[in-house]
Amino acid sequence: MIPVQVQAIGGMALAFCLLMGLAWVVQQRTGNSGWVDAIWSYATGLIGAAAAVWPLDGSLPARRALVAGLVLLWSLRLGTHIAARSSAGIDDPRYANYARQWGADAPRRMFFFLQSQALVSLPLPFAVFLAGHAPAPGLRLQDYLGVVIILVAVAGEALADRQLRRFKHDASSKGKVCDVGLWRWSRHPNYFFEWLGWLAYPVIALEPGYPWGWASLAAPVIMYWILVHVTGIPPLEEQMLRSRGDLYRQYQARTNAFFPWPPKQAL
Repeated sequence: MIPVQVQAIGGMALAFCLLMGLAWVVQQRTGNSGWVDAIWSYATGLIGAAAAVWPLDGSLPARRALVAGLVLLWSLRLGTHIAARSSAGIDDPRYANYARQWGADAPRRMFFFLQSQALVSLPLPFAVFLAGHAPAPGLRLQDYLGVVIILVAVAGEALADRQLRRFKHDASSKGKVCDVGLWRWSRHPNYFFEWLGWLAYPVIALEPGYPWGWASLAAPVIMYWILVHVTGIPPLEEQMLRSRGDLYRQYQARTNAFFPWPPKQAL
């Protein structure tokens, strides 16, 4: 008999690939790559919440409902933020740069890139599933700690996004680098809080006698790798260096890339 965890992975993989296929269609139809991350955010939340409450057997234990609510909260906040930006016609420079580099082969390569993104992202909703299915009866202290982590992460990312938006809308900021508020302590505070939120699920999932809980640690690990080494910081900083030059190099010299820390003093 196939373990329920393996069944869950298979179902999530199929759903993720279908939804990222939809993201590809939207990106091709609109010419705006920003919709990719909006759909990815909604897809991750929807798949994670469905996995947390599955199977629907007539009962909904408190932990499953709690975990489903947490991932939906994160998904709705982030997805709606990105969707609002995309609906205003703002493209995502990372995907736009990929499309320019790929040239005439961009549609085909973008499709397979998004499918690979779906498969690489599987540890995220799987961690939500594992947290929701932790076997301990009733809610424990670590469940409430997970709630605190998610709330801090969602609020911190929302604050970072709001500070950046306010900076960009200030006419006096044109051509400058945002180094106010949270952006003074980290070059990517929104990414840091995005990563922080995925620590909540291992906190909830780890339980003596539940070896599958350890697999939930893959979520913050994969999210850190994606944000810091793949599609997060590297392409975004390349774009910022092209557009801001020495101003951004000075910002890099005094400000941590990811983890918030007091800025270094100028020499």
